[in-house]
Amino acid sequence: MNESRRTGTGKVRRQHGWLCVAVISMAAAAGAQTCESAADMDTSVRTALEATAKRYFDMAARGDSATLRQNAIAAVASNFDGVEVAVKDNQTAFSAGQVTVRPPYLLVTEGSEPLARVEFLCGVFGTTGQTSNSAVFVFNNLPPGKYGVAVVDAKGTQDARTLTLILQQAGTDWKLAGFYARSSQVNGRDGRWYAEHAREFKSKGQNRNAWLYYREAMILSTPADFMNTLTTDRLFDEAEAVKPADLPVDGKTVQLSLGGTTYVLTTVFPLLVGNDLDLLVKYQAADVSNNLQTFQANSAVMKGFVAKFPEFRNAFDGVVVRAVEPSGRDFGSMLPMKEIK
Repeated sequence: MNESRRTGTGKVRRQHGWLCVAVISMAAAAGAQTCESAADMDTSVRTALEATAKRYFDMAARGDSATLRQNAIAAVASNFDGVEVAVKDNQTAFSAGQVTVRPPYLLVTEGSEPLARVEFLCGVFGTTGQTSNSAVFVFNNLPPGKYGVAVVDAKGTQDARTLTLILQQAGTDWKLAGFYARSSQVNGRDGRWYAEHAREFKSKGQNRNAWLYYREAMILSTPADFMNTLTTDRLFDEAEAVKPADLPVDGKTVQLSLGGTTYVLTTVFPLLVGNDLDLLVKYQAADVSNNLQTFQANSAVMKGFVAKFPEFRNAFDGVVVRAVEPSGRDFGSMLPMKEIK
């Protein structure tokens, strides 16, 4: 396979819209952009990025949000609530894990005109796309400047986490410009485990379970939504091959008819609840203010949905159903799978 190093923009397929604890505040800019992997960048730059990432991670592991804020760029420091919440939510896992800093990336944007979207293609690419030595980063509204992307792994527990830090150069310092934390395992099961079980479900003809497990595998295999690798690209391709037509996918809705009532489902997604992997189902509701009435509707959706797709009993520990008003207000109900009759 012919390989080359590429910088600049390009159209790259990527996954969409997963929840992560994150804060990044960036204004718009335009101009050329380049990316250097750790193997390409100056040793002093790599050392500075790795040392800064480890220092900021240690602050988070100590719960020292105040010092993190002092080391943030102005736009993040002035809107720091999200980072504070993320630090509190992840402190225990960070402090208990074995810490490793992955080789960082250096992203550079030039110019002064707005650039609404920018893609960085980093490392070695082949004729068919990404390789084991490449990564793609996609940002919206990124100002000109120099940025480091550093991923810190905290492993060794059942609650392994990754912390992705965006660092912006300010003089000789690297300031905090983004803080993204997410679990890299569910009850000790990583993305590879979910991918393997997705393939098992596919072999049994349970494509809905397979598709949802592929999605969980992609979430666990990438530290942040703006980053793609060879692994996530391959998982995306496998997921597309089993994408179900009777579940809400890619923004479309599906109808679930139960006893003369039609419910419009908008979302079906894996959801970690405590130590369980549940199935989240959202549907449209005109009004959720009557809790008893909404609870009864949620229960009907829960039972009807599992009855229509009994394969979910083999893959999930429970079901969470949320009725969602047009305003966004919702009301949720949850049951373990074994209690759904």
